[in-house]
Amino acid sequence: MTQTQAPQEKSAPPENPPPRASPGPSMGRLVGVDLARALAVFGMYVVHIGPPLSATHGVAGWVRYMADGHSSVLFATLAGFSLMLIAGRLEPKTGLAGRQARARIVIRAAVLLALGTVMAREYGGVIILGFYGVYFLLALPLVRLRARTLAVIAAVLALVTPQLAYVLSSWVGDSVRQSINAYDPLHRLSEVGVLDLLLTGFYPALTWLPFVISGMALGRLDLSCGAVQRRLAAFGAALTVVAYGMSLLLAGKGALRSMAEDGSSSSGASGSGSMPLDGSFPETPASSLLTAGPHSGTTFDIIGSVGVAILVVVGATVAMERLPRLRRLAKPVIAVGTMSLTAYVGHFLAQSVFSTPAGTGTQQSWVPLLMYVLGAIVFAAVWSRFFRRGPLEYLLNAATKPAKRIR
Repeated sequence: MTQTQAPQEKSAPPENPPPRASPGPSMGRLVGVDLARALAVFGMYVVHIGPPLSATHGVAGWVRYMADGHSSVLFATLAGFSLMLIAGRLEPKTGLAGRQARARIVIRAAVLLALGTVMAREYGGVIILGFYGVYFLLALPLVRLRARTLAVIAAVLALVTPQLAYVLSSWVGDSVRQSINAYDPLHRLSEVGVLDLLLTGFYPALTWLPFVISGMALGRLDLSCGAVQRRLAAFGAALTVVAYGMSLLLAGKGALRSMAEDGSSSSGASGSGSMPLDGSFPETPASSLLTAGPHSGTTFDIIGSVGVAILVVVGATVAMERLPRLRRLAKPVIAVGTMSLTAYVGHFLAQSVFSTPAGTGTQQSWVPLLMYVLGAIVFAAVWSRFFRRGPLEYLLNAATKPAKRIR
């Protein structure tokens, strides 16, 4: 009997190639997605630690501009992808598995909201983790939808929510804002309350959900399929060119301008655009809705940023699949992507411990940034040799264990 089974075992791989097609590490991750996640983390480092855009030129200026806003958008898009890793990648989990997956998402949302609130007490509204928690809760009803439906929802929100945010913010004056904040326990705990999380913060859920839902749509696609990769690359390029091109055509040459060019971005801000981030929309002309600068929160900004995020994810996936030598060389960087929560929180804690100057008008050197990037890579490479998950990833996974009791 063993002799008759041997030929069958040898012929099995050609009949069932998918397990070999995706070279992802443990936990069902895709290597290219982890690389994209590492790039998003490093982009946040560039904004928080590197020199301001006004102090950069040439290639350095281009890198700084691309990091300003696009890194946090990529981070949010990959958060949507992560939801699909929990809820079921190509096919949504149903029945008991589906209920447990949704419970895990709710627990993760609560943990991230709590962690974000604690960190916001020290580092201000720039912390994206609390916003992540809100995104997860709002996106929970959509986790069983297919890619096409999710893409349509993301497109509709991208077209509608910026204008809605503009109108709502014009109605929310200082007195209304103070009244809401007075009864908001989150605002009492930190400077980021419910109103900030939904409408007036650095990453308001109203205009950032399109990024998360776009990532969910990506998560439902087979990124290892060449045809899907080609369609996504063309689609991402089209979104980028059309959105930024239309904005330049309608709003003029300053349409893509970042306030960081004036050296005005705060040490905590991950970028700022033509529309303010503190809810003071009444002072902003309606024409600003035609711009597409980093964090402007306009329709053109959302569509163009989603296009860039798609290109990064697809490009990283293709590179990791087709360039095995590069994949081996990039292994330490990929390790950062597998523990992005640790890398993100860690760079804030390290800034406090080492009193590292932030990316303000007084910070001119790239050396601190390079040291932080190198430190994250070394730490992730060493840690991943002994553990499957990063430190905070272990704690987050442990926190979701009670979801297994759901019946």
